[in-house]
Amino acid sequence: MIALAFYLFAFILIASATMVVTSRNPVHSVLYLILAFFNAAALFLIAGAEFLAMILVIVYVGAVAVLFLFVVMMLDIDFTQLREGFQRYAPFGAVVGGILFLELLFVLGAWQFSTDAADLRLSPTPGGASNTEAIGRVLYTDYIYLFQISGLILLVAMIGAIVLTLRDRKNTRAQSVEAQLARLGQVESLNPALGQGVATADILRRKLPEPPPPPQKIEHGGHH
Repeated sequence: MIALAFYLFAFILIASATMVVTSRNPVHSVLYLILAFFNAAALFLIAGAEFLAMILVIVYVGAVAVLFLFVVMMLDIDFTQLREGFQRYAPFGAVVGGILFLELLFVLGAWQFSTDAADLRLSPTPGGASNTEAIGRVLYTDYIYLFQISGLILLVAMIGAIVLTLRDRKNTRAQSVEAQLARLGQVESLNPALGQGVATADILRRKLPEPPPPPQKIEHGGHH
């Protein structure tokens, strides 16, 4: 039963990941990505890593994927323009994809499974610690520098995304403090005594000049 569930979730995971890449609609891609996250969480549960499964559902599905979905739906994407630029950037994308494929083949060719891999599969955590404690011990002790570097890379990527998507729109209204101060007049500061506070009567307001009286009409008498 466990093997059947593993192959079922793995097949749905691979199929949904393929649809994420091949789908032409970005909204559909994000939905397939959410489906892939749920199936990956199911695989973690089968492997006994319940903490990673819950983190994957809460963080990636509940925050990251939903954020992607909102961003994609709110952006004004011109799909016609995207399809027109596909042929122009297709050779460059093919070269990058080929390089990545060769690197994956190189890694898989040099990969060797440990002789103790079969015995360590689905083994209990060392020292009788819980799953969460064992992951935290490894992550924040043995791989703390790699963890900090990955966080720094994500921070740089976030700042780069904000800089690239920042647009200076002229039709939006923005607050101008200088214009408000110039229009309202000079701001006066008070220095009340200790414990006295600022009462309503102590607030100094600049008196605006009274408007000039309207010009009087001069009536001319008619001649008979």
